[in-house]
Amino acid sequence: MRFSKLLAVGVALASAAAAQAQTPSYKNVGRAPTKQEIEAVDISIGPEGKGLPVGSGTAKDGAPLFLAKCAVCHGTDARGGKIGTQLAASKADFDTLTTMKPVRAVADYWPYATMIWDYINRAMPRHQGGSLTPNEVYSLTAFILYKSDIVQEGDVLDAKTLPKVQMPNRNGFVPAKFEDIPDEHKRGCTQGVCP
Repeated sequence: MRFSKLLAVGVALASAAAAQAQTPSYKNVGRAPTKQEIEAVDISIGPEGKGLPVGSGTAKDGAPLFLAKCAVCHGTDARGGKIGTQLAASKADFDTLTTMKPVRAVADYWPYATMIWDYINRAMPRHQGGSLTPNEVYSLTAFILYKSDIVQEGDVLDAKTLPKVQMPNRNGFVPAKFEDIPDEHKRGCTQGVCP
């Protein structure tokens, strides 16, 4: 019995040594990215708008762009299509956010307008992320916000005005102080679903 245990340990050590010997060496592979390469991919836009590029757009400018590049997925009125989700929301939709069946359109559920710009810039149109110019992204963002009655059709969105747009659910996520989070049982939460 003792011999079989020693044999098993010896086989395990031999196997480990063989595996270690076959592990590839990655010396001299790759390089540190340049400052320009980092800046090219460091494109996230925060709530305060830091990093938004020069450019501008209105909902009026965005309407034909939306029909040409977005309507096939999100419907002509931005209320959802066969493939894409609902983007625009009405004031009645805003009131559903605290119910058991909330409408989670981009315009009423996302807390910051800059998030809409950032997402369109990175990922839209489908399979063509990054192909839109800053002016096109501002215009499409304005169109979605206009269709949701958040901005006016002629309002110009740019790096200064976009972060100032007050989204309907901006303060509807996590309270400033955790002790302000209401009791889940008092809210009627059951099985992880909360109104």
